[in-house]
Order: sequence, then structure tokens, then C-alpha cells
Amino acid sequence: MADDKRKNTRNDVVLIFDTLFSVSQSSVSSSQSLFFASFYLVLLAMEALVVDAGSKLLKAGAAVPDQSPAMIIPSQMKRMVDDDGPSTVSEDVTLDPIERGFIRDWDAMEDLLRYVVYTGLGWEEGSEGNILFTDPLSTPKAIREQLVQLMFETFNVSGFYASEQAVLSLYAVGRISGCTLDIGHGKIDIAPVLEGAVQHIASKRFELGGTELTKLLAQELGKSNPSTNLSMSDVEKLKEQYANCADDEIAYEKTQNCEIEQHTLPDGQVISIGRERYSVGEALFQPSILGLEEHGIVEQLVRIISTVSSENHRQLLENTVLCGGTTSMTGFETRFQKEASLCSSAIRPTLVKPPEYMQEDVGLYSAWVGGAILAKVVFPQNQHVTKADYDETGPSVVHRKCF
Repeated sequence: MADDKRKNTRNDVVLIFDTLFSVSQSSVSSSQSLFFASFYLVLLAMEALVVDAGSKLLKAGAAVPDQSPAMIIPSQMKRMVDDDGPSTVSEDVTLDPIERGFIRDWDAMEDLLRYVVYTGLGWEEGSEGNILFTDPLSTPKAIREQLVQLMFETFNVSGFYASEQAVLSLYAVGRISGCTLDIGHGKIDIAPVLEGAVQHIASKRFELGGTELTKLLAQELGKSNPSTNLSMSDVEKLKEQYANCADDEIAYEKTQNCEIEQHTLPDGQVISIGRERYSVGEALFQPSILGLEEHGIVEQLVRIISTVSSENHRQLLENTVLCGGTTSMTGFETRFQKEASLCSSAIRPTLVKPPEYMQEDVGLYSAWVGGAILAKVVFPQNQHVTKADYDETGPSVVHRKCF
């Protein structure tokens, strides 16, 4: 039964993707454009909301697949806490509702979502609509149940759905089968997907991500700039600005003699940045830089796919999708493709590009785009969890209706 529903859903997803593509290629008059713009604003108010909550950034907006999310904001929050001592003092406390992709602080998550759906996206209390969440790979059942409970009992949503990020990232590029390499702030997920279903036995998660790369950069900069006091927020910004991938291992070795740049920090300190910028990207292809005895990410991907039935190897490897903020690093895609051409597999990983009408940086929020596409299928066709479903079965209904 679930397989039949999944098949129908994936067919509808492909139809919507093709429709979006054909509309984007068509030419319309200025009066038609004005009509469509007005119609879009009315439609926007009726669309389901899609939320992709990551460890670093939360992406949210109405389910309009060819638009970028209306909100892309930090997941980290600050809360004022009163000291209970003799003299009351308030201080800012930093909270991370999401760690390594999973919700850990439910009170903070509730506050964050309240801000997103009511203040940011304009929902009115008492008139809440439908909402779709993206699920990280291997989300524990307890977290899925607690999320659907929060949505129905606290936010009073009309309908709820959740789907795995790997599947959604493939939907975003018009695929239902392939392999996603998702390098996020707190984890790396490699997930083969066949006919819209994640192959969980073959999939693998690494407790490694942008956070570890930021710490590596901090260590390397500390060695070359011993008298400079660097905050992790400073290092994070430096990573985003300077981090680079060398073309290959030989090119990385040559970076020992690369040009040194001077960078002035907000507090006036000046630091030198040289080879450190390349160490960040190299660590993904040579994890030994991080002290890990692991294969590089391309070899990891090939090995993971080798555990799936051989008849599916070509379909998976030739539909590889990169997603997550770290994959947008300068030179990353070029290095990935070069490593892929040298890998041990007879069939080489081939990257699937987003369609031309999508934003250039769609890889940063591809799961959100896929969620927006899927929302146009599951809610109109009543495949989602309704309030009646929830009242009848309770939170466990999410496992039966969301796959």
C-alpha cells in the first residue's frame, strides 16, 4: 500500500516539475505577467508552508518551488535569562534548538517556529494552514512524533507532512532516483534513493560537518597568527569568505607557497591567511587532516552505492546531487568531479545540475525546493496527516502517512 502511494506521489512530483519547467520556458506578454503576478500573490496566501530547519540555518516559506524561501535565518537563538541572585541581572544566553540536524531543545524550537510562522510568514492564530517539514536522514521516531504533536497541539495546524531531505533534494532537480551528498553545518549524509525511497541500509551519516571545518580553520589560523584572538564567529565568517578547494592533492601540496592575504577583523586586528584556506576543503577529501581514519567523500559515496544491488549502480551514480552549504565552497564542485574521474568504480559519479530556471544557489536549499514541489501533491490530494488522523491515532500516525 505504501509503495503504491509512493509511486503515485513520485509521478505527480515529476508532473509538477515538468509543468514548472515548461512555464519557465514560455513567453508571456506584459499584461499576462501582471495578471500572473497578481494571481501569485493571492495563491501565495493559500499555499502550505515548507520548513527546512538545519543546525545553522532555517529555511521557510510558502510552497512556491520556483522561488527561493521567503525566510533564511539563523537557527541559533539568544534568550534573556534573569540571574536569581540578590541583584537581578539579565544576560543573553545562546541556544541551539537543532544539533547535528536533529531538534534537541523543544522549548527553543517552539519559540523559533512561532517567530517564523506568525511574525515572519504572516500566519494568524486561529487560521493556521498546512505545513511540511523536511526530515534529516535517520531522524529518530521520537523526534518525528514530538514534532507532529507540537504542530497539532500547540500550533493547531490544519495538516502536516514530513519527508526526507535526500528525496526532496532529488525532487528539486527533477529526479526520483539518485544519490545525495549533503554536507551541512553539523553532519554529512550520503543517501542512495530509488524510486522516491531512501535506501536506509546503505545510507550513512557522519558526525562531521561545517562546524568541524570551522574548528580546523581556527586551529590553523591560531598557529600562523599566535598573537591574534579569534572568536568562532570571526572564524566562521573567514571560512565563508576564504575557504577553497585545491584542484587535487598535488595542487594542495603546492599551496605551501601560496600567496598570503591580510584580513582586518572588525576589532581592528590584522591576520594573515595563506594555506589555511585550502586545508578546510582538503579535509573533506583527506579526512586524515582532521585526524580521522576515513576515506574521502567521493570514495565514501562510491563505496556506499556499491552496497546497493548492482543493477541500480548506474542510476544512482549518474544522478548524484550535491547539497548543503559546504558544497558551495569555491572549487568544491571542480574537485569533486576530478576525484570522481579517478575513483575506483567502473561507473563514475556524475553531478546533476539544477534546471536553468532555478536560482543559482539552489543547492543551499534544495530540500526546501523539493518540499515545495511535494506540498503541491500531498495536500491537494489529502495524503497528509489531518487533525482527524491525529486525534484518532495520536503522534504515531506520522510513521504511517509520512514516508
